[in-house]
Amino acid sequence: MVITKNPTAVNGRRVDRRIPRPPNQMPIDELRRMPALVVLERLPAPALAVDRVGTILFANGSFCDMLGYSCDELLTMDFEGIFFRPPDEDRWVALVGTGTSRLVELRHKSGHAVWASMSKSAMRRRDDTVALVTFHDRTEELWLNDDAPDHETGRLTDWATRAR
Repeated sequence: MVITKNPTAVNGRRVDRRIPRPPNQMPIDELRRMPALVVLERLPAPALAVDRVGTILFANGSFCDMLGYSCDELLTMDFEGIFFRPPDEDRWVALVGTGTSRLVELRHKSGHAVWASMSKSAMRRRDDTVALVTFHDRTEELWLNDDAPDHETGRLTDWATRAR
């Protein structure tokens, strides 16, 4: 199947109209024609795109689910607004991945912390104006191992102490 260039909206959701793939077309050709935003939205991993000033440009459904916000709510926020404590490095340095610590503490809509590993940006050229990162939710893992960092100091602490 090939996605056409004119997706339509049904009940507020985008629907991809598809046409059958020609018999002589290779599957890689289909992937090459697929719009990047469609691919990013379908990723099961939470993904976020941010520009150099910290404006959130894109958040996929998995990222929205992880933090409890709707996509529209996230698009009105900036990068630092989703953190309890933004990364120590400069915002852009933290996104493109030159820092050492990749464990970040995100702020869930309900107010609790979501600990996640943040990838290096997929956009790595010096002149790129967008950073695209993915996250892996590690909250439950850290909770079960009593290894969650304290969100005020960033040091590892007993999870039960944090739950007070």
